[in-house]
Amino acid sequence: MKFQFNEKKVKLPEAVHAYAEKKVGKLDRYFRDDADALVAFSVEKNRNKVEVTVRAANTIFRASESTSDMYASIDAAVSDIERQIRKNKTRLARRLKQDAFVRSAEVTSFVPDEEETDFELIRIKEFPMKPMSRDEAILQMNLLGHNFFAFRDVDADSAFAVVYRRNDGGYGLIEDVR
Repeated sequence: MKFQFNEKKVKLPEAVHAYAEKKVGKLDRYFRDDADALVAFSVEKNRNKVEVTVRAANTIFRASESTSDMYASIDAAVSDIERQIRKNKTRLARRLKQDAFVRSAEVTSFVPDEEETDFELIRIKEFPMKPMSRDEAILQMNLLGHNFFAFRDVDADSAFAVVYRRNDGGYGLIEDVR
């Protein structure tokens, strides 16, 4: 696994990087050799925040934790990623290492595995997507009271796009880059 470290508003000793590399490195057993890990450290409102992003086999795992201790934040973020992997292990089995989910003696978690469920589509909607501008799509989304709206973007040769409402009150756009 290849590591990158990013520090925002904080300068950390090398011991913290080594600890993060050791803990995040334990996730390597789930991935092939092509995994990349980005560990971002920051301090916000006297809280130590760690964001771990692991990219492997066209899949992205991300966890963000904020505690009063940087080491505890690292542990919690790694634990969250392990939980994500275990929760979706049958779906991910084709993308990750074959023996990644074989139990080994070093596992110390006493948390029972969550019961696996299939993705179940509750409702399927079909509607014609007319080409419209991004502003018109945002207006339409607000009129419907939805958090997102799919449309054909006239600014991008009628390519499929989605506008969405962000938690900070702004808007986002997801567009096809083909």
